[in-house]
Amino acid sequence: MASPNTVGTKTKPILQVKAGQQTEQPDLVACEEPLEIKLAFGPTGNREHRSLAITMRTPGQDEELAIGFLFTEGIIGRAEEVIGVRHVGQALSPESAENILLVELAPELPVDFDKLNRHFYTSSSCGVCGKASIEMLRTVNMYYPRKGHPVFTADQIHSFPNQLSAQQSLFDQTGGIHASAAFGPDGQLLHLREDVGRHNAMDKLIGAALQSGNFPLREQAVMVSGRLSFELVQKASMAGVPMLVAVGAPSTLAVELAEENGMTLVGFLRGKRFNVYGGPERIKL
Repeated sequence: MASPNTVGTKTKPILQVKAGQQTEQPDLVACEEPLEIKLAFGPTGNREHRSLAITMRTPGQDEELAIGFLFTEGIIGRAEEVIGVRHVGQALSPESAENILLVELAPELPVDFDKLNRHFYTSSSCGVCGKASIEMLRTVNMYYPRKGHPVFTADQIHSFPNQLSAQQSLFDQTGGIHASAAFGPDGQLLHLREDVGRHNAMDKLIGAALQSGNFPLREQAVMVSGRLSFELVQKASMAGVPMLVAVGAPSTLAVELAEENGMTLVGFLRGKRFNVYGGPERIKL
């Protein structure tokens, strides 16, 4: 199923230089705008409103992004703990209308900002910028994958990139977007989300799964369009993802965390080759 995001581009005039010739023409560029996530929490009659995070994202599916982010940061454990989501920036200016999101949490859900003890500023290039320490990144897992399950054939894994690229509408238009996609045990693409931030694309995918009730993701492989960072492994492992696949390379911390959490990690998936950095029992040659 293709991503429903249709608002992620803008047309910009450019000067194209090719073979010594230059022409003026319009070009589609991926949107990147700040999203401030605010929380409303506390008992009925004594609610607090606090700003939690600012992330640079591609507009669209903001509710999925916020819910996925809150889950992968350990603030919520179930979609039902979010009782409402709405944009609230209109009161400030028309430009802010879609860039401030208020998430209403269930009255009984405790939120301790002091214990969060980190700066929630992320950017489109690096989701872990501003973390207080590496140890704080090792969020307590909500779910663990089933040992040795599911199993994907090498041919199924080889098919992932073509399936992903065929559904990347924003990448086709701009060439400047990341994707996270979930594949079922039959090797077929189920869901895909795109964003200028690779960590945002993962949060959108997880948020969509939480909202739909198709959670945790213990029966699915997830593929990302770039490299395998520590934070992507952390987010995927919290959602119970048994196999994380990428066209790029993993970092040492990504490999170590995948091993700790029993996840199969596949990198450099290109053409008819890939590298397995752990959990080979889920791959049938």
